Amino acid sequence: MILYDRETVNGGKFMEENKNVIAETGDKEEVVSKNFIEREIDKDLAEGVYSHVQTRFPPEPNGYLHIGHAKSIILNSGLAEEYNGKFNLRFDDTNPTKEKTEFVESIIEDVKWLGADFEDRLFFASDYFQTMYDCAVLLIKKGKAFVCDLTADEIREYRGDFNNPGKESPYRSRSVEENLELFENMKNGLYKDGEKVLRAKIDMASPNINMRDPVIYRVAHMSHHNTGDKWCIYPMYDFAHPIEDAIEHITHSICTLEFEDHRPLYDWVVKECEFENPPRQIEFAKMYLTNVVTGKRYIKKLVEDGVVDGWDDPRLVTIAALRRRGFTPQSLRKFVELAGVSKADNSIDSAMLEYCLREDLKLSKARVMAILDPIKLVIDNYPEGQIEELDAPNNLENEALGSRKLPFSRELYIEREDFMEEPPKKYFRLFPGNEVRLMNAYFVTCTGFEKDENGNVTVVHCTYDPETKSGSGFNARKVKGTIHWVAVPTALKAECRLYENLIDEEKGKLNADGSLNLNPKSLTILRECYMEPGLKDAKAFDSFQFVRNGYFCVDCKDSAPGAPVFNRIVSLKSSFKIAK
Repeated sequence: MILYDRETVNGGKFMEENKNVIAETGDKEEVVSKNFIEREIDKDLAEGVYSHVQTRFPPEPNGYLHIGHAKSIILNSGLAEEYNGKFNLRFDDTNPTKEKTEFVESIIEDVKWLGADFEDRLFFASDYFQTMYDCAVLLIKKGKAFVCDLTADEIREYRGDFNNPGKESPYRSRSVEENLELFENMKNGLYKDGEKVLRAKIDMASPNINMRDPVIYRVAHMSHHNTGDKWCIYPMYDFAHPIEDAIEHITHSICTLEFEDHRPLYDWVVKECEFENPPRQIEFAKMYLTNVVTGKRYIKKLVEDGVVDGWDDPRLVTIAALRRRGFTPQSLRKFVELAGVSKADNSIDSAMLEYCLREDLKLSKARVMAILDPIKLVIDNYPEGQIEELDAPNNLENEALGSRKLPFSRELYIEREDFMEEPPKKYFRLFPGNEVRLMNAYFVTCTGFEKDENGNVTVVHCTYDPETKSGSGFNARKVKGTIHWVAVPTALKAECRLYENLIDEEKGKLNADGSLNLNPKSLTILRECYMEPGLKDAKAFDSFQFVRNGYFCVDCKDSAPGAPVFNRIVSLKSSFKIAK
């Protein structure tokens, strides 16, 4: 899979450095645009910097993955596949304060579901703690690291800012021997949390603040989900991450733009720790979607406050939530491909994600009939007690999906919106005196209706014409309207859930106090829905097109055998179009 430069996808001009690659395809020449990461990899391979390509996805297990992480997973695994290389899954579990086994398990499931094949290469950064410690000792022996007694606030004060150089720690001149002893004491638990840290000795006057003697180890007396109580000192991310990459022989460390300023420190660590053929860091822009919540702290609060029913609530854009709602791995991969790879941050209309989903579902899913807001239709001249089986194609655009038998009877359920007592112009569905086709069945003519004490229509009466049966070849007259239906005696009663954006689009993402501006209509639950009887056997994650109502998926949490709950994945239509 090729991930294009963002400018290419949007129909704009290639960036100056974008070079087209001509690929021979039979008698034709196809112009393939490679993104800037692929061009850098090509250059490294051509110059012999690396003999192979090895990438990784390194999440911290402190929450569930979201749609933004999907881009990184698909990009990294896709590059490994493109270059016949290898792809690793590694947990950056160096901070025991936030990490849980629950998150580890969910991430593994997400990565596998997306089709990113890490084979047997599942790693934990915590398995490298001894190597990281040895690297820190090496830096001390080289005079490149020292134990510092300054508090976190003092270190921050000494660091300076963009306009002023930093000030050296008074502990910077400690001898190698003293630093080795103090660092070992840190490891042996002789100091309280925050009492001492190990810092790299680089340059307090560096214009890059990340290079001003950064902290690389801190004391933390906490149990770790993987190593238990073996360690009471833990490496900082900027120190641990390049070592992890180097240990695993990663060639290209693909990360997001916020790490661009950290690249000099990344390079410093692998050089000073004397790794051969060290990895190379390349940054790309994050993917931002309009009107969605991706921040872990926001999602965590939504879960804790009971606004959503968990990290996999279908209104969220965690990968688990998208899977539960009914999104497919193929649609997410297509979305990431179309979003492209860029060096500059950009926002993408969430409607494009829905577009990719519809394109994936429309030819692969059976089209069935379900009534979400029912009223009863009675065909007065149809024999009482008779159940007729009618033939219905599963997908008119894909004959390979075959057909099914539909029970038809005197009493049917139809959508409330398919009948009007006093219709406006160009309303072609049921109203007194009008004739319509019942999908896959007969023509019916409305002869009357019944109302309840509140004036709501409860029953519509019709007559049918037996000669108009679908498939009979009848063409003596035509009708302008076609409506769907479900036979009352055999109908499956089920619950359907309709979703809108969790965020109120018109008011913006945040309120004045910083809280999320939630859409009160983000979830609508319909408990009196009726559908074809064949759907009673639908299993978790099975998905269908409900004629005229959208694509729906069987909820994996709340469904029971014979009593499925359906989530609307996406509506049938959108105004979104891919730029040509």
